[in-house]
Amino acid sequence: MKLLTSTRSILAAICAGAALCSVPAMAQQTAASSAANAAHAPIKIGFINTERVLKESTLAKAAQQKLESEFSKRDKELQDMAARIKAANASLEKNGPVMSDADRIKAQQNLVDMNREFQRKQREFSEDLNARRNEALATVLDKANKVVRDIAQKDHYDIIFQEAVYVNPRIDITDKVIKALDSSSGK
Repeated sequence: MKLLTSTRSILAAICAGAALCSVPAMAQQTAASSAANAAHAPIKIGFINTERVLKESTLAKAAQQKLESEFSKRDKELQDMAARIKAANASLEKNGPVMSDADRIKAQQNLVDMNREFQRKQREFSEDLNARRNEALATVLDKANKVVRDIAQKDHYDIIFQEAVYVNPRIDITDKVIKALDSSSGK
């Protein structure tokens, strides 16, 4: 009888040991099963048309309007200067044949100087405008990228592309990004 009790104790210990050994094995199997399921889960892909965001979002439109108002005075000055150059050129062509050589040379030199000054101012204007436009677009893009990251996390996207050769409209989230950007810029 003592042998039977001892055998039962040994069997119980073996069963308990086997049960304890199987728990980690089951946990590993469950983890492997979860990893396999995750590996077979569909990948969620999105696409955003950055160009549309920069044209259609309220934030981008506001930045464009701000640039236009900031540079409108200088643009008007350049247009006026171009009109003066055109008028001086027309006057020289009309009156040049009847002018004295000294007056004609002086008028031509004046026209060359005006043209040089116009080109310098136009170049400065373009450089300043491009620099400010790049700053404004960078600000809009930073905010748009934050919105895209928020949407990606909230809606569980695996990847969102900004450039592609072809995009199925089904994965295009540009409208969603523009709406979210517009609502966040209103705050």
